[in-house]
Amino acid sequence: MKRAAALCLLLCIVVQFLIAPSSIYCQRIGYTKEEFMRRRAELMSKVEEGIIILFGNSMPGSSIRFRQDNDFYYLSGVEDLGAVMILIPEGQQSFLFLPKQNPREIMVSGANLLEDPEGAEKTGFTRLYPVSYLDEFIARLGTRNGGSLYVRLSPPDLVDNSGYEVPLLYARRYRNHYDDQMPLESYRVEKLRRYYPYFTIKDVKPLIDHMRVIKSEEEIAVLRRNGKISALGVKEAMRVTRPGMYEYELEAAASHVFTKNGARGNAYPAIVGSGPNTCIWHYEANSRKMEVGELVLMDFGADLDYLCIDITRTWPVSGRFTPEQREVYEIVLAVLKACIEAYKPGVTSEDVQKHVAEVMKKKGLDPRGLRGGIGHYVGMSVHDVGPRGIPLQPGMCFAIEPALYYPDKNIGIRIEDTILITESGCEVLSAEVPKEIEEIESLIQGRSSKTRGGEPSKRR
Repeated sequence: MKRAAALCLLLCIVVQFLIAPSSIYCQRIGYTKEEFMRRRAELMSKVEEGIIILFGNSMPGSSIRFRQDNDFYYLSGVEDLGAVMILIPEGQQSFLFLPKQNPREIMVSGANLLEDPEGAEKTGFTRLYPVSYLDEFIARLGTRNGGSLYVRLSPPDLVDNSGYEVPLLYARRYRNHYDDQMPLESYRVEKLRRYYPYFTIKDVKPLIDHMRVIKSEEEIAVLRRNGKISALGVKEAMRVTRPGMYEYELEAAASHVFTKNGARGNAYPAIVGSGPNTCIWHYEANSRKMEVGELVLMDFGADLDYLCIDITRTWPVSGRFTPEQREVYEIVLAVLKACIEAYKPGVTSEDVQKHVAEVMKKKGLDPRGLRGGIGHYVGMSVHDVGPRGIPLQPGMCFAIEPALYYPDKNIGIRIEDTILITESGCEVLSAEVPKEIEEIESLIQGRSSKTRGGEPSKRR
């Protein structure tokens, strides 16, 4: 009996060991209360007088999990609908305003922080108020704090669209005059001007953007984990690829890994283009059947704890590059690797391009117009906020994605990694998904070790 019990215990331990990597890695890291308090204090230190007002999202997403406004979440960590935040630099005070819910709202969606007696303590805010008190609060305190209202005048950034892309979407919508209603954020600003004409309205967005460019230690921990999760998802899609499959099947393979390992969603709609679709930059239909001899390009990453990862890989559907595909791929890969070699604090885009030119000349490779450089920032948005053209600094995170497209040959090759700048150089956050030709071919043909079930490795 004792022996049977011991064997049973041993079996339980073995089973637990086998599932442990997935269970442990599935835990979302999140952020401490102190992280959000630190961010609010830093922003208030940049404002000499007045008050800061930020609005959270007021409507849930359509058929997707709710995601709070980036700037609002960055400074609060609060995901409740209809929230408003006021920061008062004088005295370093912060106040959160929330809708007073009726019993049915609480029953259907759950209670917000206003219903929690410990809400202020949990979030680090000075005090929580019903949103119905917001205007009286502004009127009472605004005139005593310099008469300036710092609000977001610049367009918001979304998880899959940057602050400079959102106005383009608005402009395209305005082409039909039936769709030319004022954006919500503009309406809020106009209403503040109308209600409080004696206040000076100033833009707080540049101050927040500057903060978001440099990632904190807590953000870097999330980015590193997301880099592994996103890489593993793309790697799984690569591994299962076979002629006759549909593009959406590869999306499903990667998405499963993302979700299993704790991602709240995708950083952007999956781009899975095969054959002629490899040459469409942001192809999203993912509906084509993949054929023998073609390439497939996947551009995909996860959204973990409000931070994105951006990865692109291109590989042969049949498991082996043709000579022509291989030639183009080697050029793109050489440019990418040369860029990564050059990344370190103080470097500019021009420095990187000079290094790329030298490397390509030394290798005897024609770059075919590719110059390299520094790509778009990555963070709360996949095309994140931040100034262009400045030297690299530790804590910056961005993507680099050289590509060559030949639509007449159905050859589109893009290779993209997400990069973190460190004190001494850089770290490739997406390094765990193969990009060397031999590794890719080996993985697809089944000669590599098969990591099934979507569990990130412990390799650094």
